[in-house]
Amino acid sequence: MSKQNLYLGKSGEEAAVEFLKNSGYHILEKNYKTRLGEIDIIARDQDTLCFIEVKTRSSDRFGLPQEALSAFKQRQLTKATLSFLKEKKLLNQKARFDVVAIMASPDGSLQMRLIKDAFEARGGFSY
Repeated sequence: MSKQNLYLGKSGEEAAVEFLKNSGYHILEKNYKTRLGEIDIIARDQDTLCFIEVKTRSSDRFGLPQEALSAFKQRQLTKATLSFLKEKKLLNQKARFDVVAIMASPDGSLQMRLIKDAFEARGGFSY
């Protein structure tokens, strides 16, 4: 991944945190890493734990940001989420997967879209 793409992704995640805070989310963790995958943002939206993937793009040449969340990535997020829930003893907690889709314009402005409950857990996992 190029330095420009890394910077775009990192700045998108930082902007997403502020966007989520302004939308009433309480941020719990950023960049939660496990050997099973990474979760960009973990937050609470009222009584629901939200596992949030941030997708930032500078053009729609290869599709919209939210379209970049493949089935493989969804499975990875599901595994990482189960790991987090088990580690924190929160398996009975209400949870969902959200996506923050960001389109960055050449002038530096960002258009953000929050997609709540963007997908369901993927895979046949037991806990």
